[in-house]
Amino acid sequence: MSKLKKALERAKQTREEGILEPDTGSRLKGAVEKAQTTREPQPEKSEEVNIAYTQTKVLDIDAQSLKKNKIISHIKEEWMAEQISILRTQLLHKLEEIDGNTLMVTSANPGEGKTFTSINLGVSIAQDLNRTVLLVDCDLRRPDDSHFDFASDFFGVEINKGLADYLLGQAELKDILLNPGIERLTILPGGKPLLNSSELLASRKMEMLVKEMKERYGKDRIIIFDSPSILAISDPLSIARFVDGILLVVETNRSTKDDIKKVMNLLKDRVILGTVLNKFKPQ
Repeated sequence: MSKLKKALERAKQTREEGILEPDTGSRLKGAVEKAQTTREPQPEKSEEVNIAYTQTKVLDIDAQSLKKNKIISHIKEEWMAEQISILRTQLLHKLEEIDGNTLMVTSANPGEGKTFTSINLGVSIAQDLNRTVLLVDCDLRRPDDSHFDFASDFFGVEINKGLADYLLGQAELKDILLNPGIERLTILPGGKPLLNSSELLASRKMEMLVKEMKERYGKDRIIIFDSPSILAISDPLSIARFVDGILLVVETNRSTKDDIKKVMNLLKDRVILGTVLNKFKPQ
């Protein structure tokens, strides 16, 4: 038998017996081991994404507490839930157009609804059976008592550590991720208040964290960064460098045209996915 014929016979036998070449096998083994420590293998796009939380802390938060804290995008009878669902659809289309899966939510000034929007948008996306969501609190400075911390003020979870502690090298990522009892939703709290938050959010460690978040789970994982207000501090400009797009929250009868112009000027080199008009009451 010729050498060529022998080689063809070996290849045929390999395919029939399902034998992996040594290099391929080692890569597959490494990928399986990594998946077993994080989540189940990814299904096809048309199938439901199911999460097996092996390291993320899972909390049990009742629906009434969520509704009391204004997390309403999963409640079908709420009229605002439908508006958030429309926003979800539009944003997912925008992200698909730019082949992205990360967005930053910000506003011109504090108190205009960016955290409310971030959380309810994240919960709404998590209702999509083909998506998972990671919601990251990047509002690390917290200059006054009016700041809303989404872990404690919205989900009612008292935490000791979060993103700030990770960036300082005082916590491991696996120890600060939380599932708030909503399937396919993971939150990364902010952690301790920081005066040097801008430097840490602009750091190489933050850049690498965002890169890992973007690449680990593929495009079915949407990552939302709830940032500070852009005219208040420089932190959002640091975060904006790492994300695919930006959603701007505008409050009815509060956000001025000058404020919006200033924001657009600051973000002129970034992708603006759209704006949300918050606290608009239909007649």
